[in-house]
Amino acid sequence: MTGHVYWIFQLEIKPGEYENFEALMTEMVDATKADEPGALNYEWSVSDDKKICHILERFKDSEAALVHMGNFGSKFAPRFLEVLALKKMTVYGDPSDAVLKGLSRMGAVRMPSVGGFSR
Repeated sequence: MTGHVYWIFQLEIKPGEYENFEALMTEMVDATKADEPGALNYEWSVSDDKKICHILERFKDSEAALVHMGNFGSKFAPRFLEVLALKKMTVYGDPSDAVLKGLSRMGAVRMPSVGGFSR
């Protein structure tokens, strides 16, 4: 096990909010890249019709994930929820109880590893 913690969001971009979505995404990506060295991947993808967004977030460890969660809550959560509707969140890796507790409010489903490898 690597100790990494990662998750994938499946989100719906609310009607008429794509421009606000793009601005928020750019701000969140820039802030995460600048302020969170423990964020290993922070990748946003959008469907061709610009209605569905997936976000892959991978962190060095649970401590780095908690830093990100704190920054999200203090800087971005209200605006995020104005433009995006959470459809599904799946958590992978080795999240601590504190990470799982924080993500439980979002209805996160944990998928424990049963095989494979990470480099």
